[in-house]
Amino acid sequence: MKIRLPNNWEPRGYQKKAWNYWVRDGGLHSELIWHRRSGKDEIALHGTAIKAHERVANYWHMLPLANQVRKAIWEAVNPRSGKRRIDEAFPDAICETKRDQDMLIRFRNGSTWQCLGSDNYQGAIGSTPAGIVYSEWAQANPSSRGYLRPILAENKGWQMYITTPRGKNHAYSTYNGAKKNANSFAQLLTVDDTDVFSPEMLAEERIEYINTYGKDMGHALFEQEYYCSFEAAILGAVWGGELAKLVKEGRYTNAPHNPEYPVFTAWDIGRTDSTAIWFYQVIGNEVIIIDFYQNNLKDPDHYASQILGKEVKIDLIADKVVVNYGEIVYNASHRQEYQYECHWLPHDARAKTFAAKGKSIQQQLNAVFTWQKVKIVPSLSRIDGINATRAMLRVAIFDESTEEGFEAIKQYRYDWDDDKKKFRDIPVHDWTSHPSDALRMMAIAWKHAPTSEPVKVVPITQQPTLNELLKLHSKNQKHRSRRI
Repeated sequence: MKIRLPNNWEPRGYQKKAWNYWVRDGGLHSELIWHRRSGKDEIALHGTAIKAHERVANYWHMLPLANQVRKAIWEAVNPRSGKRRIDEAFPDAICETKRDQDMLIRFRNGSTWQCLGSDNYQGAIGSTPAGIVYSEWAQANPSSRGYLRPILAENKGWQMYITTPRGKNHAYSTYNGAKKNANSFAQLLTVDDTDVFSPEMLAEERIEYINTYGKDMGHALFEQEYYCSFEAAILGAVWGGELAKLVKEGRYTNAPHNPEYPVFTAWDIGRTDSTAIWFYQVIGNEVIIIDFYQNNLKDPDHYASQILGKEVKIDLIADKVVVNYGEIVYNASHRQEYQYECHWLPHDARAKTFAAKGKSIQQQLNAVFTWQKVKIVPSLSRIDGINATRAMLRVAIFDESTEEGFEAIKQYRYDWDDDKKKFRDIPVHDWTSHPSDALRMMAIAWKHAPTSEPVKVVPITQQPTLNELLKLHSKNQKHRSRRI
């Protein structure tokens, strides 16, 4: 049996430029900022079917969350035909198997296509994709791009980013970057550029948005979804007003480390996903946020190395924790200048589930930074922590080098409950959560040690050794016993 691809489908007129760049001419980088219901995923599915039969390889279609991609792609039905979209793009005649559990199709020619969430992009590493579609890119974890691009480059693979805007975030940056690259394709299409909606349909859609979300938010969301506005407010942003005011007042600026004052860190610790760390100074009544770092699937010694700017190896031997210092970590060498006052950890740093050989993260970091400098943030509910952050942002200044973390807290948002017609009480848990939770830790902790006087800077090489710290700890314990 012969199957013609694309299967009973042709690109619409406004889709042909993107189709020709990618499918006909073999372009490797597409950025499609297209309005709602313009067929973004449809062109991606049918194009991938062709690509998978031009080159035997693995191909991915990613949405921000795995449960989203199951509903929006794997199980989605075309209302015009009554058939699943994946069955239309990938007819049974070209498929060897369709595995529902991991949303994977193996084609008869040996290629595979799989649905994934960018919240767990590491989970499929090993299949070395030769093509990736990032659907709803503006809401996806931007770290996935940085992690996967080298794999695509090595495979001479292609990448396609399709989305409507969510403020001037990473999707705005990648779109503008592609516009400046002669080898990439970047296109923004509003409803005025296509024939999808009549004026009457658009007027009705606008009324529906306003009736659902209220006048201001409904109008903003309509402009975002149908006119691809990067200026529209982020729907449900937890700290949207505070951060907009902060930027307007010039408090997102050049605010470098002041060596005359100590540095604090505030953490949120992830198990299989990101650990996020904010670096800040308290000068007078202001919180100066000077640095940000996050990574995933790393051990405590990795984060200790990033903090000290010097390689740290934590060896767990029986009941001891031994710390060895190595060479300078060049991408974090500037942090060697930081004189740390305190490292604030969340409650789960005590948990053995984060531990190695029975040693919690708190215990391991105690060995590196001393017991006096590693503390657990006082307990406070999530809602109270969010409100504490709202208050802190009134006196906060962010250095522009914290862009990765700053963008995440801008995008931190409450989801909309269509049934109850209101925002949910708990923010969405996605790539924005860990930087935002670490910011909550900072907001709870910063007033507990409001150091505003200059301090004498002590080089790391003059800090006490682990044996000296153990003796000091033992001495303190005996002293406490005598007092009791």
